Amino acid sequence: MEPMEEVGALTAEIVRFVRAFGLHRPDDTPCGAGVSVSEAHALAVLATAPPMTQGKLAAELCLTKSTISRLVDQLDERRWITVGTSDTDRRCRILSLTPVGQAAAAELGTRRRERMAGLLDAIPTDRRADVIDALALLSEAARAST
Repeated sequence: MEPMEEVGALTAEIVRFVRAFGLHRPDDTPCGAGVSVSEAHALAVLATAPPMTQGKLAAELCLTKSTISRLVDQLDERRWITVGTSDTDRRCRILSLTPVGQAAAAELGTRRRERMAGLLDAIPTDRRADVIDALALLSEAARAST
């Protein structure tokens, strides 16, 4: 396959996956929860880490300052997080999950695991490691090419 054909094939397969998996629907997660993908990712990060700064969450999610500010506001409106300030830097916002946020994160985690198990079940057993390796390689290439 020629390089331009490879680019076209990669593009087509990524678009096909995004649509099939539901990543093009910004207001629902691929597991069908009525939560934005960004909100779901933020909950997952905050559920596995101690309270963190807004800047750290932005870095973890690869989001800009303005986007993370809107996201934090949405999470706060849902009462899923508390927003405090650092003792050492009053400009620094510290985020942590509320009990309601912890429950939402747990529910989303369960739904995510169920969706991934179903996806994995549809892949032949002898090809699963190849698929996981290919996704890891694609993720590394995406990070390196930005």
